[in-house]
Amino acid sequence: MGVWLGVDLGNARVGLALSDPSAQLAFPLQNIKVFGDSFVALNPVIDLIEEQHVEAVVIGDPLTLAGKVGAAARKAKRWAKQLTLRLERLELPVPRIIFQDERLTTVTAHQQLRSAGYSQRTDRQMVDQQAAVIILQAALDAYNYPEKNPIPPQDFLDPMPTFEEIALSDDDIPDVLKKYFQ
Repeated sequence: MGVWLGVDLGNARVGLALSDPSAQLAFPLQNIKVFGDSFVALNPVIDLIEEQHVEAVVIGDPLTLAGKVGAAARKAKRWAKQLTLRLERLELPVPRIIFQDERLTTVTAHQQLRSAGYSQRTDRQMVDQQAAVIILQAALDAYNYPEKNPIPPQDFLDPMPTFEEIALSDDDIPDVLKKYFQ
């Protein structure tokens, strides 16, 4: 099956999780401090993809609570597109890119860490990688046990949307990110 990577994109940190080689269980890996720019995490993620021979990257899809695509979800699509483009430029294999609904994963991660005895101060340092674990485990479960999950496999592993499908305009891209699209 191969190793899968889970990614929780945040403004302060990007949380990462890895699966075991059989793609059954997700484990916390690390946080990358991004200081308001999640695109800073692209190079370390590429290094990780290469070192671990990652076969699939599961990116949290930050839909609104109503299930709609908003600015954060569009930004996640742009991040995934940049990841793909950089891997191609480096002539590295591009793993499958999967978007997993991440609604309420941060809340769940906080609850899990509190119940495990972590303090609120320690919790802040770990919550993003724990959210990545939740995102990745949900994707692994949907892939490995499709009969128990509402996501049909053919919809689950759809190809990456094109820029036309995302329908970006210059107004959608914050000034701080425009340098990545020139």
